[in-house]
Amino acid sequence: MSPDNFDSFVTDENVWSQVISDEASTSGRPALFLDRDGAIVEEVNYLHRPEDVAFIPGAIEVIRRANDLDIPVLIVTNQAGIGRQYYNWDHFIEVQKTILTQLFDAGAQIDGVFACPHHSDARAPYFHKDHPWRKPNPGMLTTAQELMAVDLSKSWIAGDRAGDVRAGLNAGCAGGIHLQTGHGIREIERDTSLASATKSFEVKSLASIADLLTELPLFKQQMH
Repeated sequence: MSPDNFDSFVTDENVWSQVISDEASTSGRPALFLDRDGAIVEEVNYLHRPEDVAFIPGAIEVIRRANDLDIPVLIVTNQAGIGRQYYNWDHFIEVQKTILTQLFDAGAQIDGVFACPHHSDARAPYFHKDHPWRKPNPGMLTTAQELMAVDLSKSWIAGDRAGDVRAGLNAGCAGGIHLQTGHGIREIERDTSLASATKSFEVKSLASIADLLTELPLFKQQMH
């Protein structure tokens, strides 16, 4: 599917909800939820210019592996920069088009994108003390379940912040992976992520997204 055919929109709740693949290809399947900035692409402090998009080594290969295994790949990203009016949805759209086009050209694709601009420091209409979509809250993941029928109980999430991992915990996922890239280089992010582990929620800390190729349980399970 060419990126030119993607339906992109902002919902009435001022959040981004973009379903790219049809439900038949995602229903009942465990998903790989990925944070965007600092996980898939390099952290550049409020990414809003297409020319600043730079994929972290291994990210494209991980997404392509998930595609090959029929594992839906969903981006879930906090976008406080929009809420703080550092940039707007038009900037977000241009960045997303660049990311999706480069993936498409490399034979990889994203199945859905969810973004939350709401923040306790944001300006109207995005001011919210604790929006259900903003990670570590699980709203983006549970909305993906509602719209795409993915199996949250077997899904995994990976990101550079403890909030990413905790969003997976709060959504009832199988596990979360802290990535030591972007903000993930901070020990507090790693330690807080690892402290989120429970008997039913596994947590790993890996050097970068490239390590998912060999360390993501979801990949190993699907290949057996």
